[in-house]
Amino acid sequence: MTFPYTIETDPNLVDYDQVTDVLHKAGLGSSSDRSANEKAFKNSDITIFIKDGDKVIGVGRALTDFVSQGAIYNVAVDPDYQKQHVGHTIITTLLEKLQGINIILYTHPQTLTLYEKYGFKRNKTAFSHFGHGTAEGLQWMEDEGFFLPDGYRFESEIGRY
Repeated sequence: MTFPYTIETDPNLVDYDQVTDVLHKAGLGSSSDRSANEKAFKNSDITIFIKDGDKVIGVGRALTDFVSQGAIYNVAVDPDYQKQHVGHTIITTLLEKLQGINIILYTHPQTLTLYEKYGFKRNKTAFSHFGHGTAEGLQWMEDEGFFLPDGYRFESEIGRY
């Protein structure tokens, strides 16, 4: 099967209203985050935009030192284009560009098994600190299952601390 869409990697050659729309439709932000999204993508080391003609239909980005560590963020596909290998193309392109280094990926609990198909492993030693999160946003993340319960301990930790 030939991939019918265009892969754009230059963050200066996309419409950030469209990028914001894709992120919003995928549940990764509000429709008013245009300037923040533009800044985030333009400050990233690697960017991937999938386009159907002039329309942005999928996005993803990564931060990396290109030596040992990288992190993937904002992988999103317009719901009208899901199940057409758009997300697969974003992930595999990012993984190719980050080849040979450790990669972390932060995702929604409902997509955990998707990333396992690409070799990602769940990590029990990671932490997150949301310095700019709102109380409402953090509560949504709590309700969606992003966090382990306060005081949660894996069996191997019990009695060690």
